[in-house]
Amino acid sequence: MSERLTVSNLCKTYIINKRQNNVLKNINFCMQQGEMVAVMGPSGSGKTTLLYTVSGMDRFTAGKVDFFGKELNSLKEKALSDIRLREMGFVFQQMHMLKNLTIYDNIILPAYQAKTKRNERNEVNAYAVALMHKLGISEVSDNDINEVSGGQLQRACIARSLINRPKIIFADEPTGALNQQNSKEVMEIFNQINEEGTSIMLVTHDLKVASKCERILYIEDGNIRSEISLGKCKEEQNKREREMKLSSWLMELGW
Repeated sequence: MSERLTVSNLCKTYIINKRQNNVLKNINFCMQQGEMVAVMGPSGSGKTTLLYTVSGMDRFTAGKVDFFGKELNSLKEKALSDIRLREMGFVFQQMHMLKNLTIYDNIILPAYQAKTKRNERNEVNAYAVALMHKLGISEVSDNDINEVSGGQLQRACIARSLINRPKIIFADEPTGALNQQNSKEVMEIFNQINEEGTSIMLVTHDLKVASKCERILYIEDGNIRSEISLGKCKEEQNKREREMKLSSWLMELGW
């Protein structure tokens, strides 16, 4: 089985008022297992559409997505939904959680949906407790979602995305609704998750966020125009150097 995500000649076209809008045009890239990749580009360039089509949340018009040995374009809806539940995690700018459930219940819900045997639920419960401890939200376990801060809620969303031990996390502007300190803490969590082996693909407009990633893809008018590799973000002292290198590259692209 392939240990990577491979996207080949991906196209996405919308028909609006009988006119074609080609949002993605022949997108090609690979992500190795354990990579952390950011997608950047101007507003309306196709960043979020790319994330949604690659993850199977939206069907693409043409091309191929090989998700760790499984061709997403050949799967029926039920099989695709099952992969999204069991092998992918999702974190969004808008922190969607069920209002009638506690933080803890929101986190374990995807695992309860994936686990059909009752004797597996004790393992799920223990893992949820461990994740909340790791992400520093144990004290709000029994709180409703409107009783926690934005930073705590996003940490809970990250815990929920990890509960089924996914191969990859797809994140769409995961720090967009957070202040600078919470944004920094969330990216530290993502880096830690990535170091432990989980692949991460995230869309961002924030240079500081992107500089924490191993590789950055720049998309413009539905095409990947360029990419840059910064390597793994391990040393705090090279943070400024990474930001300057990325900033210079983006300026050359007219960002």
